[in-house]
Amino acid sequence: MKKICILVIVGLIANMPLVVLAQNKKEILPGAYQSEKYIPLLLNKRVGVFTNHTAIVNKKHLIDTLLAQGIHIQKIFTPEHGLRGTADAGEETKDGNDPATGIKIVSLYGKKYGPDSTDLADIDVLVFDIQDVGSRFYTYISSLQYFMEAAKENNKPLIILDRPNPNGHYVDGPVLDKAFSSFVGKNTIPIVYGMTIGEYATMLNGENWLKINTNTNWSLTIIACKNYDHRSMYTFNIAPSPNLPDMQSIYWYPSTCLVEGTILSEGRGTAHAFAYIGHPLLTNKNFSFTPVARVGATQPKLKDQLCYGWDLTKTKPPHTSIDLELILEMYKAYPQKDSFFIHTTGNTPRDYFFNKLAGNSILMEQIKNGLSATAIRASWQKDLSNFKMIRKKYLLYKDFE
Repeated sequence: MKKICILVIVGLIANMPLVVLAQNKKEILPGAYQSEKYIPLLLNKRVGVFTNHTAIVNKKHLIDTLLAQGIHIQKIFTPEHGLRGTADAGEETKDGNDPATGIKIVSLYGKKYGPDSTDLADIDVLVFDIQDVGSRFYTYISSLQYFMEAAKENNKPLIILDRPNPNGHYVDGPVLDKAFSSFVGKNTIPIVYGMTIGEYATMLNGENWLKINTNTNWSLTIIACKNYDHRSMYTFNIAPSPNLPDMQSIYWYPSTCLVEGTILSEGRGTAHAFAYIGHPLLTNKNFSFTPVARVGATQPKLKDQLCYGWDLTKTKPPHTSIDLELILEMYKAYPQKDSFFIHTTGNTPRDYFFNKLAGNSILMEQIKNGLSATAIRASWQKDLSNFKMIRKKYLLYKDFE
């Protein structure tokens, strides 16, 4: 029998910069705040921590919190954007040492996506703590899967400090076709899957989606959140990556990240990535912006070119579905339809980045053929219903429906 422990937080800890309020007006507490539940599991152990700048506990980083408790951190593992969250999207990060603590850093977004047996040989237990945003193409859940696979293969106990999902209050979008599996979408889940990192981890393990399924004695422990459920509108004030600067961008991201697969600028190189959308040819639009080099976007699409388009900071973001109508509007507005969807040197369906983001080649063809948002959305429903049935088995918190 698989050994999975679910530990629920008790007690209230105040003065937390990352967390705000649940709809029921009680403060939401991520798993990392319940130190009495996981510190005993780490004492006198050599600990490996997968984390980045979002792992805050009472105004301190998790690393500092663990060190103050006498925990021996052997290594720090980091995802896309690095430990400080400042590297460009897609930029390889390197191994090194944390300047503040001297602890060795192993990059898992460069030469490899998961730790190898050498990385884990001098580690007794692993900890995972990162703030996710709940969209399939946001790469932290892919990093989670590689990390879990390495932990299970090397029989290293893994403790996940769960954090709420700011887009955890709905499920929507096409379910991924495994033929389009990539680092921006590995499994048969929709774009918005409505699960926390901890819930998703239990699904990866329970559905045998990990490549290692033979180690039935492996220990996976989830430290759950307090006062959170899937009706909560959870907010936080630390950018989870350099191009998701605020909650407006985080709410728009499940919809407008699809723009990355098109000729349009998705707003990288501005203060409002994924909320500023445009192109120099859309001169009939009143709003304009110019992408420039900045931290986390040194080479943005359409750099230094005046773009016209949409300012979504002035529009209420969707909270119950992907804004498919907006994507259709953008396609219709662009005058050169044949070049709207960008691709690599090849011309197969997998050569289109839009298809990797969508998780199939169907959505692109539906848009080209002029299908309505209603018709497109109807084509998702069977797969969405099947996914929801699987999802229900692994929820740790009350659902939104």
